[in-house]
Amino acid sequence: MQTEQNNIALVWFRNDLRTKDNKVLNAALSKYQSVIAVYCFDPKHFENSNFGFKKTEKYRAKFLIETIQDLKANLKSLNIELFVYNKSPEIAIKTLVENHNVTSVFLQKEWTKEETNTLTAVKSSVSNKVNFYEHYDQFLYHPDDINMSFNDIPKVFTVFRKIVEKQSSVRACQDTISGKKIEGLENNTSIPSLTVLGFDDFKTHPNSAFPFLGGETSALARLNNYFFETKKLGFYKKTRNGLIGKDFSSKFSPWLANGSLSPKTIYWQIKKFEKEHVKNESTYWLIFELIWRDYFKYIALKHKNDIFKIGGILQKDYDWNTDKNNIQSWIDGTTNSNFVNANMIEIKKTGWMSNRGRQNVASYFAKELLLDWRIGAAYFEAMLLDYDVHSNYGNWMYVAGVGNDPRDRKFNVDLQAQRYDSNGKFQKLWLQETLF
Repeated sequence: MQTEQNNIALVWFRNDLRTKDNKVLNAALSKYQSVIAVYCFDPKHFENSNFGFKKTEKYRAKFLIETIQDLKANLKSLNIELFVYNKSPEIAIKTLVENHNVTSVFLQKEWTKEETNTLTAVKSSVSNKVNFYEHYDQFLYHPDDINMSFNDIPKVFTVFRKIVEKQSSVRACQDTISGKKIEGLENNTSIPSLTVLGFDDFKTHPNSAFPFLGGETSALARLNNYFFETKKLGFYKKTRNGLIGKDFSSKFSPWLANGSLSPKTIYWQIKKFEKEHVKNESTYWLIFELIWRDYFKYIALKHKNDIFKIGGILQKDYDWNTDKNNIQSWIDGTTNSNFVNANMIEIKKTGWMSNRGRQNVASYFAKELLLDWRIGAAYFEAMLLDYDVHSNYGNWMYVAGVGNDPRDRKFNVDLQAQRYDSNGKFQKLWLQETLF
């Protein structure tokens, strides 16, 4: 592709916070010699949602700050300056476009309401001569490769999985290319602290199952450790329902959620592991989980904002309630279920909860307490380190019976506790915590 010699391109980072295997970044660098980048700590992301929770609580805020610090350093090595604003994108990008004669903006394509509204606001704030280039870059199986339209996405995951496994292939990871250093470029922006974002600083809880730093460097180190140093990948299917410690599962989800790590990178490293060590149910099962992640993204592409509505994508008319005492009891870990309580204390103290825990506490919230599932989803959005809009709302709909589960199951939390915490070790670990 012919490069633009004299103009500057802007890469707008959102949930693709990496330099390796980044389609958006490489698209800009392949067309423009001079590239700058921007990330915005959008104040809207730290306000209260309609359900009264902050959209982003302190755990993900700290993880995000670490991620941006790492991204800035990694971009610097590619001769790309990252401008960081604690402002809305429409203000920040307008400033950069005007100050640096930016003619093109490159970004990852998003499709949920808040993200599309923000993009519309940004486009309205700049000259119509500025070109916007959007790229899908958060999938394992690219939308152009799945051989079906969004409207044809199956209602059931298994059908989707079998189609993509049979008819599609995972694209190769993209090599990262460098830009041309822009002489005399001044960048007076800074990465905000937790205090600036409205939080008190804190230390990671000693019992956290996710004691890792944010950022691409930490993500790749974790991948290398889990796959090649400890070979824990080879036992993933046997241990993935664990509850205590950092190694019962891959823990990739927080880095996947903000794009510090691409699903394709994980996939091709699994293939490398299979070639060098072992190919078994465990190596396949991690790919299986990545396909689930894809599926919820495609469900959001198909059903759009129905994923946020009380009736979900099935438009079911259940009689939900909003009992404040029951909601607070669930949040505080003071329900009638010690297993639910332990998991809820864990998320309150760490911003993390196991997959097994999430299924149980969500089922208890929606099926036992009969509470409006969107309130639980909004609490998870605030608290989870690995909040991803599509997976979060897709999973909550699934458990609440308004999504993609044809069986509409209810978890028996007592039996689940007996099965996955038979010695009560997990419950003891967190129930002894004093809540503040």
